[in-house]
Amino acid sequence: MYMPGTRQAILLNSYSLKVFKVGGFWRVWHKNCPIIVSVLILALDTATPAGSLAVLRDEVVLGTISTWTGETYCSRMFRQLEFLLGELSLGLEKFDLFAVASGPGSFTGLRVGLTAVKGWAEVYRKPIAAISGLEAVAVQACSPVPLLVPVLDARRGQVYFGLYQRTGSAPHQGLRRDGAECVMTPEEFLEMLPERAGNSDFAIVTPTLGVISSAVSGSRTSTGAGQNRPVEQVSTVLAPLIGQLGYGCAQRGELVDSLTLDANYIRRSDAELNWKGPATF
Repeated sequence: MYMPGTRQAILLNSYSLKVFKVGGFWRVWHKNCPIIVSVLILALDTATPAGSLAVLRDEVVLGTISTWTGETYCSRMFRQLEFLLGELSLGLEKFDLFAVASGPGSFTGLRVGLTAVKGWAEVYRKPIAAISGLEAVAVQACSPVPLLVPVLDARRGQVYFGLYQRTGSAPHQGLRRDGAECVMTPEEFLEMLPERAGNSDFAIVTPTLGVISSAVSGSRTSTGAGQNRPVEQVSTVLAPLIGQLGYGCAQRGELVDSLTLDANYIRRSDAELNWKGPATF
């Protein structure tokens, strides 16, 4: 839908077509349409211990906040959000897009972030970009290899990982996931990685080097295979990358709404693992 004499922004919305004026130009929201002008993005990562929030205009980061603390997300996230928005003189109603880490990661943390974004998207009628935390790790890599293997600490002696093929140079269009994201021990991960990677040169990318370094060293010492497994350490602050990847999703029209946003847990929760079924008498 074109409106002569106006600038327009188009984003996915599950609701009916809606036209309204913001900041001197008209915004038109229509399902499965890409954006064509700048947008203001609020990005969240509540899936990792180093949780973070970021505000972006398109791919430019305007502000970010991150803390590594034992305090729960349900208490610290909203306090930090209030501070960040206050510093930038912004309100939630000003954002055009919400980008959020949809997993893998902490069950409780994911629920806090996803529930908050669902509520904001519903109230303000805005779309959502659901981003894998592993992709936000992989997109930071400097290694020029064609295959990137991002790794996150899954606790319980396990790691989350995925395989991402390089397809271009821009962060929002440069990676394509190759197969499913998985969880296993570092030793199991290193054992199966050559088979998953095939003949491709690859690099392991992680913000928490400690969860994989000892296993890589053991592999190098015992088999020599570790020599083909360079490990690159990247930032633990993922929200700015989640925002940039969300902007790429918006350009391609790959967005969801508050009803269809879902978490990618990968691993079952403690409640599911420990459930013994109904009592028998």
